[in-house]
Amino acid sequence: MVGNSGSGKTTLARALADLLRAPCLELDGVFHQPNWTPLPAEEFRARVATIVAGPRWVIDGNYSAVREVVWPRADTIVWLDLPRAQVISQVVRRTVRRGLRHQELWNGNREDLRNVLRRDRDVNIVLWSWTNHTGYRQRMTAASTDPAHAHLDFVRLRSRRQSRAWLDTASP
Repeated sequence: MVGNSGSGKTTLARALADLLRAPCLELDGVFHQPNWTPLPAEEFRARVATIVAGPRWVIDGNYSAVREVVWPRADTIVWLDLPRAQVISQVVRRTVRRGLRHQELWNGNREDLRNVLRRDRDVNIVLWSWTNHTGYRQRMTAASTDPAHAHLDFVRLRSRRQSRAWLDTASP
């Protein structure tokens, strides 16, 4: 399950995993260690490789560091390609909700509402989503037509309605 931040990856991935009775791995939860410390690349790949060694799984996330571990064992890439305005709206609402509730995300990490005022896209998830939107779309379009990925079924969903309809047709 891939897509920009705020596209609904986690929600759809969890629903699909429930339907398939398969484990669901949220890559952000593996990568972001306590105090937002990134997991070293080799350890990140090793942890993900353990999951994808199994017969069924759903992965949620866009980390190029593990693409060569995940994609060769995948059969389908579900790409949530929602309009930028919708993605930004969702990211803002989600960030504010998490910040006000002091919601723990992964490994004790919490979103800091002050980060949405910063100009560093590495800490401002709204700015990250805005600036990555076009480039991400270009990279995913290229990946979906790359002969190296011919074994993959790319499903491009451009709205929440399409996502729900696709999930309704998915079968275990």
